[in-house]
Amino acid sequence: MATDVAAALFDVDGTLVDTVYLHTLAWWQALAQYGHEVDAARIHRAIGMGSDQLLDHLLGDDRDRSEDDALSAAHLALYAQHWPGLRAFPGAGDLLRECGRRGWRVVLSTSASGRELDVLRRVLDADDAVYAVTDADGVDASKPAPDLVRRALEQASAAAERSVFVGDSVWDVQAAGRAGTPCVGVETGGFAAAELRGTGAVEVHPSVGALLDGLDRSALAHPRAGER
Repeated sequence: MATDVAAALFDVDGTLVDTVYLHTLAWWQALAQYGHEVDAARIHRAIGMGSDQLLDHLLGDDRDRSEDDALSAAHLALYAQHWPGLRAFPGAGDLLRECGRRGWRVVLSTSASGRELDVLRRVLDADDAVYAVTDADGVDASKPAPDLVRRALEQASAAAERSVFVGDSVWDVQAAGRAGTPCVGVETGGFAAAELRGTGAVEVHPSVGALLDGLDRSALAHPRAGER
């Protein structure tokens, strides 16, 4: 792995695209279809995990897993109804392009996969700035496990300690920390700044637009010099 390469890793759902509460609703409806009454507030607090971790978190890891695939498929079908109205957060694409201009290798690191990922990339409309994409299909475990972050670093051939992860949930912060990468938080997923900092975020911004406006004062100002 090159020690002179730095990557700016970005979560997508809730960080770059405004989807967290749509996911919450879709999971609430899907769980109800299969007889699971789970408070929406609990579901919201689990968004940011991949479906494998989310169902363990909400239903317990000792449950009957035979319906997991059906639950995930129901969630995706319900969530897909909202795809025509999805929007990127203001400044999201510009932030990715500016990070690339400053010398970062920009990597999208998302628990989404397949058709969902294709939709998110179209909504974001910033593929010209993206060096690589890591999704749920390429790892054994989703966030808060560090697999997605580590895979993103491998994709960029970047050193963990020189790179920065940007995410909206405590699960993002935990995953980045376990991978040895500092995390910059944004509040657009519904987690408060104090929660993100308390989990280990090095700084927190109200949104990616605010991060872009304050980029010169952030951990993403410029890649740090590495050993050669």
